[in-house]
Amino acid sequence: MRPAPTILHLDMDAFYASAEQAAKPSLRGKAVVVGGLGPRGVVATASYEARRLGVHSAMPTAQARRLAPNAAYLVPRFSLYRTVSDQVMELLGRLSPLVEPLSLDEAFVDLEAGGTADDSASARATGEGLRAAIRAVTGLSGSVGLAGSKMLAKIASEEAKPDGLLVIEPGTERELLAPMSVRILPGVGPATGDHLRRAGMTTVHDLAEAGEAELVRLVGKAHGHGLFRMALGLDDRPVVAERDAKSVSVEDTFDVDLHDRVRVRAEVERLAVRCVERLRAADRSGRTVVLKVRRYDFSTLTRSETLRGPTDDPTVVREAAGRLLESVDTTGGVRLLGVGVTGLADYTQEDLFAQAADARELAQRALEHHAPTAEGGEEEAVPEAEADSAEQLAARRWPAGHDVHHEEHGHGWVQGSGIGRVTVRFEEPWSAPGRVLTFRIDDPLLRPADPLPLVRESPDYSSWPASLPKSRSSGAGSSEGGESSP
Repeated sequence: MRPAPTILHLDMDAFYASAEQAAKPSLRGKAVVVGGLGPRGVVATASYEARRLGVHSAMPTAQARRLAPNAAYLVPRFSLYRTVSDQVMELLGRLSPLVEPLSLDEAFVDLEAGGTADDSASARATGEGLRAAIRAVTGLSGSVGLAGSKMLAKIASEEAKPDGLLVIEPGTERELLAPMSVRILPGVGPATGDHLRRAGMTTVHDLAEAGEAELVRLVGKAHGHGLFRMALGLDDRPVVAERDAKSVSVEDTFDVDLHDRVRVRAEVERLAVRCVERLRAADRSGRTVVLKVRRYDFSTLTRSETLRGPTDDPTVVREAAGRLLESVDTTGGVRLLGVGVTGLADYTQEDLFAQAADARELAQRALEHHAPTAEGGEEEAVPEAEADSAEQLAARRWPAGHDVHHEEHGHGWVQGSGIGRVTVRFEEPWSAPGRVLTFRIDDPLLRPADPLPLVRESPDYSSWPASLPKSRSSGAGSSEGGESSP
């Protein structure tokens, strides 16, 4: 534990949904749900307006539609989210060399290591300056927690939501944690929470009062010891700038169970190529190929094969995944498939001829996946074994919420598609809510487009955070400033 709240945790507020609201003026202040829209889709993020109706992350989309039938349901636009995330992470990097990203929208920052804070006052000023910078650059809000440890900083940002800042002063940890649910502690999920509840422990105070020996008896030595320390507010984990990924994987859940063995094989090969694309984007290679199959009865099987050396060869990964599939019975139907690579490394053992073949393979796959149409647009290739319907193709080409451009009407986004038509609302992040028009799905004047920036003219933050109040090197142990509520 540090004597000053110099560990910062940033969590962007309802990130995907907020980005969609910022990009689409007609959705601001309205319920927005981002996630999979098929029968087996799952909510990725819900706006706060949707959350008030009971919608939350990881909820089946079908259930969300029952709770919020009038919400806007959109397919994620990861290219936009990554762009905004890069802007946020660049700002965090200006505060300290020690930034530990946890996801696209969440990170820890060691302010002491960057010299941007060493007491409560400077930490608070840095946190407020960061929130203002993020809003100016991205148009979005983020919540900030500041404390003497990572665990408490994360709890503080959660308590500050939405769009707030909370400082937990060293020495006040136990008082703050005592009335909170045990579920707020890292590693306490539904199962552990249930187990503790049956033992009469529902708050963090209950855990601290029970003592370490009792917690070890209930949940085991390693977990019990850690749980007791967390209940006392103790956490010595450092902020780590480099978090090595242990694996790279992709998976798809299918709206309808796949029964055709040829189609299953084609999907596995497609996932293998996507996995290699991610692997190469991260400049990594892997030694072990993993296949995941979830069958019609929800039973999940995994198979793996370890290669002679690390590889990023799509042919090698695809063939290994195909061999693994041969050992899995899929006759009852398959609802989910996944391909992953573990045992990551920064090099491969392939020769130049194999690398050239890899490049040709990926290029050919890209051409097959986005074959040009007669009108000059793009249409996804369909496996020969099981052709999709025209409506399914339309839904893939015109996903709800994605960007389009019409040669006469300009930039817009897809409100929905069906019965051979696609409905588009024409507006930009900085415009007033726009008008809605409907077109044929094969209209030659309509094409998919890239997302627009959320802020038309981003301010110059090249000298930031030089304008922030300087920390006092002699005040590392001071405790001026109190808690700030969201």
